[in-house]
Amino acid sequence: MAQAAVTVVTPGLSSFLKSLKTTPVEPSVEHFISLLKRRQIRNSRPCAIATTALLLRVVGEFKSRDAAKLVERVRDIGRRLTSAQPREVVVGNIVRRVLGLIREVVNDNIDSDTNATNSDLVSSSQPHQDRPHLSSTISSFSPLKHAATEPTNATIHEPLSESTEFSKRPPLSTHPTSAHMGHSLFGLFLHPDTPSVSNTPTGQHSPTGKGSLTPLNLERLADISKSTTMDLKGEVMDGIRELQDELDQSDELIAANALDHIHSNEIILTHTASTSVQKFLLAAARKRKFAVVHVETHPHDHTDTYGMVLTGRKRHGEAVEDEDWKPLIAAGIEVYVIPDSHVFAIMSRVNKVILATHTVLANGGLVAAAGAAMIARAAKEHRTPVVVVSGVYKLSPVYPFDLDELIEYGDAGSVVPFEEGGFVEKVDVENPLYDYVPADLVDLYITNLGGHAPSFLYRIVADHYHADDVTL
Repeated sequence: MAQAAVTVVTPGLSSFLKSLKTTPVEPSVEHFISLLKRRQIRNSRPCAIATTALLLRVVGEFKSRDAAKLVERVRDIGRRLTSAQPREVVVGNIVRRVLGLIREVVNDNIDSDTNATNSDLVSSSQPHQDRPHLSSTISSFSPLKHAATEPTNATIHEPLSESTEFSKRPPLSTHPTSAHMGHSLFGLFLHPDTPSVSNTPTGQHSPTGKGSLTPLNLERLADISKSTTMDLKGEVMDGIRELQDELDQSDELIAANALDHIHSNEIILTHTASTSVQKFLLAAARKRKFAVVHVETHPHDHTDTYGMVLTGRKRHGEAVEDEDWKPLIAAGIEVYVIPDSHVFAIMSRVNKVILATHTVLANGGLVAAAGAAMIARAAKEHRTPVVVVSGVYKLSPVYPFDLDELIEYGDAGSVVPFEEGGFVEKVDVENPLYDYVPADLVDLYITNLGGHAPSFLYRIVADHYHADDVTL
């Protein structure tokens, strides 16, 4: 009797995503941690996809309506994942994005409830929405002549004395309202330099009810969750699905900017087998004729580089889902593969350098595959612009205080074989897998949100991450 064939599934991203459908949350978290430690899921995009799918499952099985408990649950899982593989910074990025999403859902529900309450109060207190009459009791020589408005007393028709004029002026407030300031620009100058304790706005007196000076800490999140009727789990899961769509569409949105940066008859230099860079070049090749110099990045990604150039696939035989995908040479692009040692010699003929990245840090620097720092420094020496393509999910709020924690080292035997025993015993051989490229060596970042200067990345960080979630 013939035995049935047993299919052996290699642990990786695809097997992990399949296991999420049937495996409970806690074993799935431990499974993902083991895959990260064994480096069976590595690089930014696979780690981002796996982390997003795992957090979607975590939120889906969350039973409570308490936002504070959900934040603490996601944060605890984030600590465990980042400690398992600290150099995969994108794992922490996705966790922080989900934490910020929870806070955003709470804030949106606060705004809707506050706006509804304010509209009810206004409709009950002011049935006739008439603009208040401008008072004529202010001296014509005063700068407040056309700035302040106050309800006019119908019984007062006589002009007041100068001393009375100043006594009747409304006090300067740190929180001008339409009843005092009207539509004047003078309200911009009413904020004192040193506000006192008595006139400092609080969360209850702010226009939105959130209180810009009072952060949404865990205690406030717990109180707000009890007082509102929001569908916390459903809205957060919808936001995570939108984040998954962002990951799927990131490369296409980046490639949409290709024609603005690549021109005809240019020589483009790139390195490593990056899918984002390949799609970026293929999008430009539809209407432009140019040449590509591809650095092989030996001994890490040279086989992947040859595979991407010749067949459109990496050495692991990954299936290409995009129907329009094809190798660079099939798109009519002249491709020249050179070793890393030839970069400086050929840089004088290069018009533009396009680099991929492993992660982008908050100061504008980036961590990329080994060899990127050498290419960027050679480009700066020859005044060649350096363009970095990266999805926003790779942008991290972390600053590079300790570069040694960001650089991962691989097998030294791939650089100097262990057969050279006499030589290996006399030297220390290091094989870094990544390089740190400072922000001053980069001219432009192209993300799925468009092109940005390195000095502008702090603004994108502020838009996508909450300050309370930077430290997990």
